[in-house]
Amino acid sequence: MQFTRAEEYGILGVIYLASQEEGLIVPLSEIAEIRDVPEKFLAKIFQNLTKTGIVKSHRGVKGGFSLAKDPEVITIKDVVEAIQGPYHLIKCLPDRDCCEKVEFCPIRPVLEEAEEKLLEVFGSYTLANLISWERNQRAAKAR
Repeated sequence: MQFTRAEEYGILGVIYLASQEEGLIVPLSEIAEIRDVPEKFLAKIFQNLTKTGIVKSHRGVKGGFSLAKDPEVITIKDVVEAIQGPYHLIKCLPDRDCCEKVEFCPIRPVLEEAEEKLLEVFGSYTLANLISWERNQRAAKAR
């Protein structure tokens, strides 16, 4: 299991936004440059993040994006699901009709448990947690 580039870039982008002064409007070009991600791709990702209320879009010459909620309440799960929809390890977990063998599938219970624990972890880490971790890592490296 791997994050898609969209998920990775989206998480990096919102962490950058969350690390800025509250209410600051940040141009998408700045986010893309700082996080070293393609701006056009990031723009598509941020459309989804705007639609789902994770970020706010600000138009105009001084436009850009700001965080729509407190970083203490936005989780990695929120960001991932804003980008791709409900998160599932494999397609048959939410859709029992996807396969005729699903009822007797020996790996299904393992995957259900793994997905449950993964979503629990994603839901337990907020943007604030990750900002704190990133700052600590940078401070430790600077010593």
